[in-house]
Amino acid sequence: MVGTGGPVATFSVWDYVVFAVTILGAAGVGLFQAIRGRKETSSDEFLLGGRQMTAVPVAMSLTASFMSGITVIGTPAEAFRYGTAFWLFGFAYAIMSVVTAEIFVPLFYRLGITSAYEVRCHTNTLLNHLNGTKAALYTGLVIYAPALALNQITGLDLWGVLVATGAVCIVYCTLGGLKAVIWTDVIQMVIMLSGFVAVIARGAVLQGGLTKIWEDAGEGGRLKAFDFDPDPLKRHTFWTIVVGGSVMWISIYSINQSQVQRYISCKSLGHAKMSLYVNMVGLWVTVSLAMFSGLTMYSIYKNCDPLTNGDISTSDQLLPYLVMDILAAYPGIPGLFVAAAYSGTLSTVSSSINALVAVTVEDFILPVCKNLTEKQVTWMNMGLSVFFGAVCIGMAGVASVMGSILQAALSIFGMISGPLLGLYLLGILFRTSNSVGGLLGMIAGLVLTLWVGIGGQIYPPTDEKTNPLPVSTAGCNSTASHNYTTAAPWTSSVTLTSQHDIRPALADSWYSLSYLYFSLLGTVTTVVCGLLVSMITGGCKQEKLDSKLFVRKSDLICFSYFNKTKVRCSFRQGNK
Repeated sequence: MVGTGGPVATFSVWDYVVFAVTILGAAGVGLFQAIRGRKETSSDEFLLGGRQMTAVPVAMSLTASFMSGITVIGTPAEAFRYGTAFWLFGFAYAIMSVVTAEIFVPLFYRLGITSAYEVRCHTNTLLNHLNGTKAALYTGLVIYAPALALNQITGLDLWGVLVATGAVCIVYCTLGGLKAVIWTDVIQMVIMLSGFVAVIARGAVLQGGLTKIWEDAGEGGRLKAFDFDPDPLKRHTFWTIVVGGSVMWISIYSINQSQVQRYISCKSLGHAKMSLYVNMVGLWVTVSLAMFSGLTMYSIYKNCDPLTNGDISTSDQLLPYLVMDILAAYPGIPGLFVAAAYSGTLSTVSSSINALVAVTVEDFILPVCKNLTEKQVTWMNMGLSVFFGAVCIGMAGVASVMGSILQAALSIFGMISGPLLGLYLLGILFRTSNSVGGLLGMIAGLVLTLWVGIGGQIYPPTDEKTNPLPVSTAGCNSTASHNYTTAAPWTSSVTLTSQHDIRPALADSWYSLSYLYFSLLGTVTTVVCGLLVSMITGGCKQEKLDSKLFVRKSDLICFSYFNKTKVRCSFRQGNK
């Protein structure tokens, strides 16, 4: 009986067929579009799709690249255990889209760059190393997410799945470049959303409708999303998500090479801006389907939590377990779901590989080797794709010990992207900042964020701060231990100390800071320290700075609209 615990079915032959056809078909479409549209094998074509992409496919690619297997697997588990507070990220997505589209996109598009690090700063080497570390760690998590799912419901060897995932990404990223990545992302986005719809639809049939799922979620306390407590130590409140989450997502979308490379591949600034606003809608739809999938999961397992019952070993296996429990009777549908998780992973991994190649070529190789031909650069791009693919596969091993994949992924971005965002803001907003201030400010920001982030990993916050909601095993037919209502097996991250170890004084204060504030902490620290050091060291020594390197008032859509209206009115008055 569904929802009562115990072993579930595994993949059927048809599931394997659907999974293979879906993944290979999506990759094939991407390669076909890339090869068909490639007029010449130039570096610009490989890394930026010839700068001829339009808004909608780029928008879907932007959404897919960070709504990865982590979203497919981690977000429903978040809703199951902590409720719908994560839905408030919809506000953060809107703020991020406006800031990125109106401030950062015009700057990058005006400069016509390939790497996000070709901006006004003198710390490129450190920037590139930080970006590479962040991208590799995050990509390791992304590869690890669907490998867990496949391992849970197919029994396939975990490391075999990890290597296979990286291999597929390497193939179509190496052969097709960015255009293949974007068009493949479009197909994979559709597959990912279809997987959520299948889970919700089947759950609604089993539970007696969507209304019953919503009622069960309300009775279980899963619908209390708005918590206005200003305590920065609480994991998810309105303020941590809207304020901290907005800064974190701005740091992801505004300066992350994977994202920048996409919107500067658009054929015009209008298309680039529009891609971000369409992407905002895509993020809303994706997170809503993911959250409702989690509520569906809670409705089915409200009386028999599979993790507490011992049916699974980690919370990130919840959704795969549910899929095999409720959809195994429909051959091919579980295969579609796993393809959805896998698709999200392929899009993100390929994005990371392509971004790492772009940064390496533009910022490290070409400045040194200036006499390379286009053909040599193209071959170098392909070779680096293989190399970085292998590095990302290796990082999946590191990801396996980082706890909840959703929180771990966002924590990595917060710790590293926050100081990077602060450095960018110093460069594009303040004419008085100099390289010494930027470097020392970023180092100060990194020290603080890594200190609090690593400390929080070693000494996880208590349940009082993370607010896990109760689960039950009272309705289980087969229980590994005994029936009870508890929060025991659920932790927000991996603890590297035993329960008997003495927690230091900082564990329940500094180390308990919400992971969503890591990025804000890093950004503010970098900007403040950077400005202070710049003032002490005499500010910027250059007498004349290129205005193209700074944000302009005319970049903002409100000012550009006002100016156009003003010019139109002046023209009409002149005709009179």
